[in-house]
Amino acid sequence: MANSTISMSKIRHIFRLFSQGRSKLSIATQIGVSRNTVKRYLTALAASGLTYEDIRTLTDKDLEDLFGKTPEPKLDPRLTILQAYLPQVDKELKRKGVTRLMLWEAYRNDHSDGFHYTQFCFYYNQWKARVQPVMHLDHKAGDKLFVDFAGVKLSLVDLTTGEEKPVEVFIAILGASQLTYVQAVMSQQKEDFIAACENALHYCGGVPAAIVPDNLKTAVTKSSRFEPTLNETFADFADHYGTTILPTRAYRPRDKALVEGAVKIVYNRIYAPLRKQRFHSLTELNEAILALLEQHNSRPMKGRNYSRRLQFDEVEREVLAPLPLLRYEFKKQSHATVMKNGHVCLGADKHYYSVPYRYVGRKVKLLYSSSTVEIFVRYQRVALHRRQYRPYSYTTDKEHLAATHRFVTDWSPERFVDWAADIHEDVRLYILKVMERRQHPEQAYRSCMGILSLASKVGKERLTNACRRALGFGLYNYKTIQAILEKGMDNYDEDELLAEQPTMPTHENIRGENYYQ
Repeated sequence: MANSTISMSKIRHIFRLFSQGRSKLSIATQIGVSRNTVKRYLTALAASGLTYEDIRTLTDKDLEDLFGKTPEPKLDPRLTILQAYLPQVDKELKRKGVTRLMLWEAYRNDHSDGFHYTQFCFYYNQWKARVQPVMHLDHKAGDKLFVDFAGVKLSLVDLTTGEEKPVEVFIAILGASQLTYVQAVMSQQKEDFIAACENALHYCGGVPAAIVPDNLKTAVTKSSRFEPTLNETFADFADHYGTTILPTRAYRPRDKALVEGAVKIVYNRIYAPLRKQRFHSLTELNEAILALLEQHNSRPMKGRNYSRRLQFDEVEREVLAPLPLLRYEFKKQSHATVMKNGHVCLGADKHYYSVPYRYVGRKVKLLYSSSTVEIFVRYQRVALHRRQYRPYSYTTDKEHLAATHRFVTDWSPERFVDWAADIHEDVRLYILKVMERRQHPEQAYRSCMGILSLASKVGKERLTNACRRALGFGLYNYKTIQAILEKGMDNYDEDELLAEQPTMPTHENIRGENYYQ
């Protein structure tokens, strides 16, 4: 049969012309096929035993079954063996450090007459494409920013010891324009990862609708195919910038194929030019990376007449959401129990912050940055304070205290003096005298409180008279006022007080007033 199947209409045409007595050469010339092709189809017609009239009644499907199918080529026994081996190859390639070359060498050790390495890779790719079809994704402008760390690290050289210290390389790429951002960081910890993501957003000059990270711990606390649990700090960072976190599925590199491809390009266009240079600081290394990165983003893309930067300016820049006015302030977290005095301790500074009194004894979570301390109970923020760095000191919001405690914290000399003035001027003078007799104002607070509270028991008029009487006596304390009120001395006239005073007794040992004249 022909090596390549021609259309059914051409086959019908060949049979019709042949039934009219035309030669094979003229048929081939008119149809536009080779003479051997015409000869093969006519031979197949003769072998089938059918006439042209029979052919006319057949459908295209029946005609294809008779004349359109190409016989299957004889399968190479070596290919049968290799295809049985390919699932194991695919499984082993998922192990770290295992390469195709290693697996091919193992294959050749078992099958010395097997395929060479090039054919081995060709048949593996062919099998892989058949068993795992790839979905093509069209990325919308401003939709996703893919982020990841490169597998190969760069290094810094210590100036004094000459020791090389490895550093991580963070890579981010926008889906639509493929604008790429690269930065070296000291680690993959939350502080470095979030700072790198933030720098990527500022490099792009806007915020995409979603950030797509891998399932690393700094981004995802617990991976899941359906609902992964995000790291709280990273989620807070996303909220600050008004974007969404869409983690990829675990062990599914094709979910982030764009950034995986970017990593390979970065190896060629940034790693390779830097391979012979030595850097002593992260700043110095990132300056060199940035210069090469600009060249990469400005270089025309393969098979296209525009660069990533040009495509970003024309397609994606305008659709990115604007950056917030303030950069994200990284927050750490700790847990504590509210003490009986209504405060919790931030262990990092040994400083105490107030919490609403109703949460005494409850477990709370503290989120703190360099400037603020937030306190949460069951995901609800119940207190916000400016961070203080004085150890073993207290920061208290009066609104957090119980009513009785709040009243005590409001005690001050001015408060008691104003309270006394509302009763009477003589009461105010007496309170001032009470405070003057104490070394520290707070020593007089309880006395003042006791004196002024008597107004609600005996009335303002009696308290005023008692204070006026005590001023005359020159005695300034709570017990004096209490005694005057209990004995009713506040109601005495001056003459009555003099009448109650005992007269001087007559005695021969008393000299009398005339003695001193």
